Amino acid sequence: MNVKFLNPFVEAAYMVLESEVGLKAERGEISLNRSAYTADDITVLISLVGQVKGVVLYSMSEATAISIVSAILDQQFEEFDDLAQSGIGELGNVITGQAGQRLASAGIESQISPPTMIIGKGTMVSTLDFQRIVVPLDTDFGPLQIHLALREEGV
Repeated sequence: MNVKFLNPFVEAAYMVLESEVGLKAERGEISLNRSAYTADDITVLISLVGQVKGVVLYSMSEATAISIVSAILDQQFEEFDDLAQSGIGELGNVITGQAGQRLASAGIESQISPPTMIIGKGTMVSTLDFQRIVVPLDTDFGPLQIHLALREEGV
């Protein structure tokens, strides 16, 4: 994966978490993920097509997801119900949309799919021949990870 795709997603996540949730995030050590299994309770999957293609995954614990969606919607959630799922899916959608705008500013056009919610640890999400770069973000509500399995079309 081309590392030039990394910064637009990290910058977008910082901006959206701060503006929508009031959270500051601190980036941890970037790694490559070779496992096809989800390691967190909640994962939002969004596909990209165009000059850049692949998938972006946003993963977190259920407790982190509930804290984030409670702050976004300004109401306390006790469980990860349909409304909470919708809120977390939309968070992933907004981050990816903002990253897409940053990519477009750099001359890389892409379109994004609606978010897909994966609930439960250990679900297999194969990115086939795409390497997955994992960017951990630490927040006061708990860790959130961005998994990028992207490449430029034709490369």
